[in-house]
Amino acid sequence: MYRFSGHETFPCRYAWLPKAFLTIEKDPKTFADDESAMVAMGVGKNMVRAIRFWAHATGIAESDKRGSYFISDFGRAILDKEGFDPYLEDVRTLWLLHWKLSTQVDQPLFAWDFLLNRWQHPEITRTEVLRAFHQETQNLDRKPSAVTLDQHFETFLHTYVPTRGRKGEIQEDNLDCPLIELELIQEIGERGTDGGGRREPVYAFRRESKPEITPELFIFCLDDFWKTNRENENTLTFRDLFIARGSPGQIFKLPEWDIRERLDALEADSRAVFRYQESASLQQVTRANDSDRDLLDSIYAPDDV
Repeated sequence: MYRFSGHETFPCRYAWLPKAFLTIEKDPKTFADDESAMVAMGVGKNMVRAIRFWAHATGIAESDKRGSYFISDFGRAILDKEGFDPYLEDVRTLWLLHWKLSTQVDQPLFAWDFLLNRWQHPEITRTEVLRAFHQETQNLDRKPSAVTLDQHFETFLHTYVPTRGRKGEIQEDNLDCPLIELELIQEIGERGTDGGGRREPVYAFRRESKPEITPELFIFCLDDFWKTNRENENTLTFRDLFIARGSPGQIFKLPEWDIRERLDALEADSRAVFRYQESASLQQVTRANDSDRDLLDSIYAPDDV
């Protein structure tokens, strides 16, 4: 079932995930009651709900049937005081959070799922996206309102694009979503809307090689995609990793040649955990059955290890 709300129209902010981590560590029941969480965190009710939403959506925290939240293994590995990146200072962590946010299976975020996996146009405008959102949601049992769709798109957009004021200046109060640093979506111009003489910004995904997505990070996501989407399959094809829903190629917007270069180096980069075979009739990835390497740890391991 898709999620359209819960973020209270707030993109995630830098301090929120570390704050959620510390709050849950202190008392897992805090987020079960909005009033208690408001007192514990010193923020308003809408912000409490947004922090709770993003902690869950990024995989930092998980919930039980009683409404209590607990830190996931992933969240602890990243945000613990002895963790890999407790203050979200490493761009690799930001790409990991983007990956987690964009690849949920049980309750995928609609805008992330639709725009990253199914948006085929080279450009992105609010008018075109909202028209597509409306058409796409007509067959759902519970159709979201036009206002909900607009707010959901706005939240998606400003997770990756800084908000600007009327004169074009960046508003510092809004430069607080860490995923903006990824520059995954870029403003490339503006155009007129359907009528009324108004103009609107035009955006596009940055479909380039991204060296900051290191081989170890790519391998972690390849493995996660495999376990989540192809658990019972012994091999993955090139197309699986390039254009399948939730694949590294789609979620990171990597060009075909970049994927091929990464796969050519896969056996060496993964220390033989994975192997890519390519011939005129075969393009597939296989994996070692006896590997127990911690692929998350490998992302942050020193280069000389």
